[in-house]
Amino acid sequence: MAYNDLREFLNLLEKKGLLHRVSVEVDPVLEIAEITDRMCKSPSGGKALFFEKVKGSEIPVVTNIFGSFERMRLALEVENLDDIGKRIEKLIHQTPPKTLKDKIKTVFELIEIRKYLPKRVNKAACQEVINHNPDLTKLPILKTWPKDGGRFITFPMVFTRDPETGKQNCGMYRMQVYDEKTTGMHWHIHKDAATHFRKYKELGKTMPVAVAIGSDPAVIYSSTAPLPYGIDEMVFAGFLRQSPVEMVKCVTSDIEVPANSEIVLEGYVEPDELRDEGPFGDHTGFYSPVDKFPVFHVTCITHRKNPIYPATVVGKPPMEDCYMGKATERIFLPLLRIQFPEIIDMNLPMEGVFHNAAIVSIKKQYPGHGKKIIHGLWGMGQMMFSKLIIVVDEDVNVQDLSTTAWKVLNNVDWQRDVIISQGPVDELDHASSMPRFGGKMGIDATRKTREEGMMRDWPEEITQAEEIKELVTKRWHEYGF
Repeated sequence: MAYNDLREFLNLLEKKGLLHRVSVEVDPVLEIAEITDRMCKSPSGGKALFFEKVKGSEIPVVTNIFGSFERMRLALEVENLDDIGKRIEKLIHQTPPKTLKDKIKTVFELIEIRKYLPKRVNKAACQEVINHNPDLTKLPILKTWPKDGGRFITFPMVFTRDPETGKQNCGMYRMQVYDEKTTGMHWHIHKDAATHFRKYKELGKTMPVAVAIGSDPAVIYSSTAPLPYGIDEMVFAGFLRQSPVEMVKCVTSDIEVPANSEIVLEGYVEPDELRDEGPFGDHTGFYSPVDKFPVFHVTCITHRKNPIYPATVVGKPPMEDCYMGKATERIFLPLLRIQFPEIIDMNLPMEGVFHNAAIVSIKKQYPGHGKKIIHGLWGMGQMMFSKLIIVVDEDVNVQDLSTTAWKVLNNVDWQRDVIISQGPVDELDHASSMPRFGGKMGIDATRKTREEGMMRDWPEEITQAEEIKELVTKRWHEYGF
């Protein structure tokens, strides 16, 4: 059964002993962030945190709700995060042979016809209270790091609509609060909302925007999912929760938002208005610099009678977003296999913050296969941001970083096996000489053949005789261990 809302998920976490309530008053400026950071850095991600009394606001704050593999599995209601990927693989096998683009499109069309289209409702909990004279300062918005440009809404689900097709998009983009009625809108140039923004700018029209804060966990997660352009994140959320997402029309625009949201900010973005945004202590572990971004004008705030404000704190890994990223790795692996069926597994290490490194194991079938995969992945959606791609053989467990490092460091001839290239990099990458464009490296760490220039025989890996291993296992207690 899908969670009805955020509260139902929090109640389950509390029953399982995975949520800690803080009853003393805490400050949303830095204090909540430091408490949350320490919890994120504790073994296995610690617990979700419910701050009952927040200085300057009557609204409680919850953080770190997704910050462990256990909570991530509970959020998506699976025993194993790979279970969702297996459901997607079943859909893939139902699609007729087509081009990659058409096959992916067909997968999501199948999701739609399987009763997961959003359901429109006329009455919603998120509109129990309607305020046409909004004041953002009444919300317990966090300042997370000392040199942040101000307070930031860090868990917003930003809804926009393509002015040409009418299709909605939902993405998660941080929002710096400038005053009681305006915020920044930090959508990167590569994001779908930025595409909508450019279209409104070409039309010379004001762009309606709605921001939902707090919903059931599948909806929150789906706003971060790297879906193909034009695919409704709420359809994907319905697929994850196996039940349609109920949506309600905003009070002041035609944008639709999840009916079970805690808080909704309604407003608009002017196509020619930009303002300094940042700095912000980001998920890379470094401050992203000040830059020009669109301005969101809030014209109405609706919310539940007793809303809860969810926030996330990002910074040096591991943090809550790392577990969301690992869920994405497992869920979307089958889509990579559409184009590259030889891929066995993939690991996006948390330390690479999901755009700096990717390790892929393949069933190698011909000379140059590893390098083919490297170039191919750089052409796949958000994999284009990967600054380092390492390809290893199928017998390497890429989830075991120690063994993988041993294999890579022993198997590579740096002159023969390394590719240096250039291409798009993530907006938050601070190492590239130019914004959004920089160098990349691919490492083919597969076993090499004569056709690949290996003029010596590849050595055999050391393994113990099976009968000796069995003998020692049987006698282990005799040795006094």
